Amino acid sequence: MKGPVVLLTDFGLRDHYVGVMKGVILSRVPEAVLVDLTHEIPPQNVRAAAYELAVSWSYFPEGSVFLCVVDPGVGTARRALAAVIEGRFFVGPDNGLLTLVLRRHGAFEIRAVEAERFSLPGASTTFHGRDLFAPVAAEILRGRPLRDFGPRIEDPVLLPFPEPEPVPGGWRARVLRVDRFGNLILNLSVRELPFGSFRVEVEGRRVPLARTYAEVPEGEPLALIGSDGFLEIAVNRGSAAELFGEDPEILVLKE
Repeated sequence: MKGPVVLLTDFGLRDHYVGVMKGVILSRVPEAVLVDLTHEIPPQNVRAAAYELAVSWSYFPEGSVFLCVVDPGVGTARRALAAVIEGRFFVGPDNGLLTLVLRRHGAFEIRAVEAERFSLPGASTTFHGRDLFAPVAAEILRGRPLRDFGPRIEDPVLLPFPEPEPVPGGWRARVLRVDRFGNLILNLSVRELPFGSFRVEVEGRRVPLARTYAEVPEGEPLALIGSDGFLEIAVNRGSAAELFGEDPEILVLKE
């Protein structure tokens, strides 16, 4: 028995989709532990799913199986993948969902799943989460080695994520993710900040650096290192996305 199955989807919880995927797993592995990472990825937003997965997976124990279904290409010729990275398993479509995990970790094995072997009988072309990916996750839990699922591949789909752009005196940063609080999470992590002392300007307005949201007056913007280790723009008890928009001009400049 391996670790938990961790589900990440854009299905929401209104419909039966998440529950029935769990049912498929439990019908094969009744003792499985199921964890909902999130089901509130914006519909078809693979980039958002890639970010949520990348900042979450390392907090789970080795042996965990990440069942990731944000799949706008369901039913097409896109491949289905089963992968292992640092002792954790990943199952989902080959559409770039693993981009940020793969970018940071060079040691991995990825297999293209032979769908005709592992799909449920009478599988639909519109719900591979239930008919293909959940059965594969269950098989991994039962101890099936990754090599059984199909041939090894070296060319998974990778999405282009923006890199910080050099400008005189610093960098132009871009928004990677807007969270539900309206915080703008940038493509500069604390490990990648190019200098120790810096200032942040958003649309030409300097915003103060802080350690917590409450260090500025209510309604005022700030910059801080968020809980996932990325620089972010926030507003104390407000929304940076509403104040500045979701893709403002952001400069990180050496002091």
